[in-house]
Amino acid sequence: MSLYPHARLLVSAAAASQFPADEGAEVAMAGRSNAGKSSAINALTGRRGLARTSKQPGRTRLLNFFELAPRARLVDLPGYGFAAGAREERDLWSELMDVLRRRHSLRAVLLVVDARRGLLPADEQLLDWATAGERALHVLLSKADQLSGSAARDCLRQTQQRLGETASAQLFSAHAGTGVEEARARLQHWLKEKPR
Repeated sequence: MSLYPHARLLVSAAAASQFPADEGAEVAMAGRSNAGKSSAINALTGRRGLARTSKQPGRTRLLNFFELAPRARLVDLPGYGFAAGAREERDLWSELMDVLRRRHSLRAVLLVVDARRGLLPADEQLLDWATAGERALHVLLSKADQLSGSAARDCLRQTQQRLGETASAQLFSAHAGTGVEEARARLQHWLKEKPR
């Protein structure tokens, strides 16, 4: 049963003027193209098909604001592959990200990283963007079910070492259900947290 039975796509924003009012609480979901962001959103909300999944990289090209409950939102950011597009698109994406980072309602960032590849330079850039806003940051090492047990544990250990005190991390698989409850509890906590 879904914790968010009334979850819905609120708006797909192509401009900062289309963002919802800066009130309540929201958590941003970021990651490279095809890292598993949409699958993670569906698993965390318990709503199959809330976010569209695709094998084609770069399908999410706008900032998708999902209302999970009144005054509680999840923001699906474009995959990094999107940033390899036209210059105008990269500039727009950068502008939208700057506005998002300044929002008072933004409580935390969930960074989805393909466990088979680990943290890559583009992930490090996103980490810099997230930590500059002094918000909570948690890494979901997705597709962990596609690694052996020892390889998955090594990936988690190496990721935690690289993150240090800047962020926490966990193994995650939307397909196998690995780490879904842990990540869901963290999401719920952030969405209920009072602003600083």
